[in-house]
Amino acid sequence: MVAPFSPDEIASEGIKPDEYEEIVRRLGRHPNRAELGMFGVMWSEHCCYKNSRPLLKQFPTEGDRILVGPGENAGVIDAGDGLRVAFKIESHNHPSAVEPFQGAATGVGGILRDIFTMGARPIAVLNALRFGTLDNPRTRQIVNGVVAGIAHYGNCFGVPTVGGEVTFDKAYAGNPLVNAMAIGLMETPEIVKSGAAGIGNPVLYVGSTTGRDGMGGASFASAELTDASQDDRPAVQVGDPFLEKSLVEACLEAFKTGAVVAAQDMGAAGITCSTSEMAANGGVGVDVDLDKVPNRETGMVPYEYLLSESQERMLFVAQKGREAELIEIFERWGLHAVVVGKVIEEPIVRIRFQGAIAAEIPANALADDTPLYHRELMTDLPDYVKTARQWSEANLPGCDRAGLQLAQGSQPWTDVLKMLLDSPTIASKQWIYRQYDHQVQNNTVLLPGGADAAVIRLRPQTGDQAAAFVNTRKGLAATVDCNGRHVYLDPYEGAKGAIAEAARNLSCVGATPVAVTDNLNFGSPEKAIGYWQLAEATRGLADGCRDFGTPVTGGNVSLYNETLDSDGNPTPIYPTPVVGMVGLLDDVTQAKGQGWQQAGDRIYLLGVKLEAIADTPDLVTLGGSEYLAVVHDTVAGRPPQIDVALEQSVQAACRHGIHQGWVQSAHDCAEGGFAVATAESCISGQLGASVQLPEIAADGRWDRLLFGEGGARIIVSVTPTAIADWEAYLQAHLEGYWQAIGTVTPAADGLALTTVDDQPIVQAAITDLTTVWESAIARRLSS
Repeated sequence: MVAPFSPDEIASEGIKPDEYEEIVRRLGRHPNRAELGMFGVMWSEHCCYKNSRPLLKQFPTEGDRILVGPGENAGVIDAGDGLRVAFKIESHNHPSAVEPFQGAATGVGGILRDIFTMGARPIAVLNALRFGTLDNPRTRQIVNGVVAGIAHYGNCFGVPTVGGEVTFDKAYAGNPLVNAMAIGLMETPEIVKSGAAGIGNPVLYVGSTTGRDGMGGASFASAELTDASQDDRPAVQVGDPFLEKSLVEACLEAFKTGAVVAAQDMGAAGITCSTSEMAANGGVGVDVDLDKVPNRETGMVPYEYLLSESQERMLFVAQKGREAELIEIFERWGLHAVVVGKVIEEPIVRIRFQGAIAAEIPANALADDTPLYHRELMTDLPDYVKTARQWSEANLPGCDRAGLQLAQGSQPWTDVLKMLLDSPTIASKQWIYRQYDHQVQNNTVLLPGGADAAVIRLRPQTGDQAAAFVNTRKGLAATVDCNGRHVYLDPYEGAKGAIAEAARNLSCVGATPVAVTDNLNFGSPEKAIGYWQLAEATRGLADGCRDFGTPVTGGNVSLYNETLDSDGNPTPIYPTPVVGMVGLLDDVTQAKGQGWQQAGDRIYLLGVKLEAIADTPDLVTLGGSEYLAVVHDTVAGRPPQIDVALEQSVQAACRHGIHQGWVQSAHDCAEGGFAVATAESCISGQLGASVQLPEIAADGRWDRLLFGEGGARIIVSVTPTAIADWEAYLQAHLEGYWQAIGTVTPAADGLALTTVDDQPIVQAAITDLTTVWESAIARRLSS
């Protein structure tokens, strides 16, 4: 039996030769064109996680508050008092590289549908973005397009973009990362699942029409980007946020009728994915007629219908006899709603077109029983890691109190601090977040840029609960975190550090960490180093989630994030496992930001003390630091190791101080270390600080004291009337890992970091620091 497709045609669908042989074995025949395309998208890494699924089994997924874990459109947690929160993160990396505006916009649209498909109303969006350096014109174009796309979709839909993180590094020059996280509050009595049920129940197509946009998007997302990828614009979807706003209202109204048995978003792989996953999850089959699918383009063939990723579309299984009730709801909202098929007993996906069967495939073969690759893990460290670990601080120029001794002469520490505040990764992101509507729905408690995590009220908008929660103080905090450079240098510790930092950021606003959704952005798993990075980082995430009691409720895997360097060689991004973490607050009026609140407050450092830094080189280090990258143009060393017990104690102390009303501000020491964190607290509060630094040996490292990263450190300010109670608590619960280091001062006094003998190390006006910090990104984008 001769194959109807050439090897090139099979490869163009992302299918390997042995995978094609397996398809033939399962079908007992060669697939037709439509079926080949269906296998291509469903067996892509983007849909079936064939390289990562064995690794994901390490994640803890159960907990007291977990209502829905991995496997559904979004995870759901119990927030107490009858409130349930759905949340998830997903990527739209490759589409954003090719078509930045639409790639980012439809990324937001897709994650919002994952939320309201569960029966939840979207209440907030965050994003984690990675770009190349802003001296690259192409990077500036991508940044402008991505930010505009996120703003357009979120603002038009009416959901606040409340937080996120943005990193700039040449490692992401040709392959930006655009990860969007959405949060929703359940409105329906029952959580809507995706498994089809009820033999004979009708299958409804609802929402927008189907066109040729987004063709092969799942396969496109599962391949390396090349110069030719710019020609793949048909693989990027086009979204309509106003239509999606109607869709969410119609869906929630339909779900509340109880007539919807199951629902599935038509995201990646469109009709193919929604039909096969609904059938497989329910252990049944579906029979769908493409002639009944609303379309907006003439002459479409089954392959195009099945692989289209046109936006704002859903698939429902309805209770038999209640179709008209649901159709009326959607038509009232100006949307299509059509019965296109039915649930059948035989567990297959049967697709009809023009009176014939266009495709017929076992549902499990597409959705569950997909290829899995258990790759061999390299037993020795990669050469680049060995080289990086040979680096030591001794390789850096010597330094003393007066400043860093660079080849071109002395550079005072104040200037080094300003260099770091001017680094786009550390600098203010206000140019970005000011384009987002972050206060729509009126539940945003802490505005972007002023706190370590976003905080929103959990206040239902409709239904019986709305009146009961008008004056609610219950809140939810959320953050997205990952230091890709740290993960690159040590995938296990770097990934574990992402969990620790996310939990620390939630603790800094007073929230108790609860659960995680993750987005694993990596290079090719088919390369030994790529798979080692993925495996080690996954192990680190799993251990970190267990350590901090934050189960994983779901997420996304995005592999093959690689571009061609100047010599035409594929170069992977930094391995970037972004952690989206949520936490709960009983009283949002207690939530704290990072800025000082009033002159006279006492400043404390929790975690590794300043004078202990020289003795804790594994916990506080310059390895992989922003200082090393910006000032010395070096990526080397080992990132900070995580002391789990210390992290837990420091975070618990911070939360307790906030809940007692003692702590007035809190900010963790992350990129840039202690000096940058202190400066950011000054800038956010527009107040100064007088801080006393310990004396160090003549040959000691002032740069590690000022800019070293790690150490489970949080800087807090405490009102004078609470000092006695606060210090008594710290002595009992954090002995040896806290110190009073200074005082909040009027803005006119500036930031003063001095030694015990009153010698200035850093002395800067708050206005100067603010100008540098606020103008860094806008200045580069306007060049």
